[in-house]
Amino acid sequence: MSDSVVVAGAVLDGGRLLAARRSAPPELAGRWELPGGKLEPGETGEQALVRELREELGVEAEPLERLPGEWPLRPGLVLRVWTVRLLSGVPRPLEDHDDLRWLAPGETDTVDWLDQDRPAVAEAVRRLRDGSRA
Repeated sequence: MSDSVVVAGAVLDGGRLLAARRSAPPELAGRWELPGGKLEPGETGEQALVRELREELGVEAEPLERLPGEWPLRPGLVLRVWTVRLLSGVPRPLEDHDDLRWLAPGETDTVDWLDQDRPAVAEAVRRLRDGSRA
């Protein structure tokens, strides 16, 4: 049986990365993550990410490139991350989050990231520093 998948977006805009602070579940509340959620049956990773960012942040977004690798969240559940470009809307914490912050590459260590998000955050920051466009 294959692992279930959680998708997340490294939302890049204006040389900054979007961080979202969890409000639930209690064991994750107060820590920061890349926004996203679970892949539903019949969805591609990109489709799930577009849906999740619409539900969680109220934005329309375009997944650009999947970051290499995947990270275990718990047995049977893995995280996959894409870089994302905003198409429309201003991100708002609508579901599962109580705060959002835009972080420049030198500011990403100012929030307490969930452990599984750290490698993807580091890769997104590397791309921002290298001038990769989102």
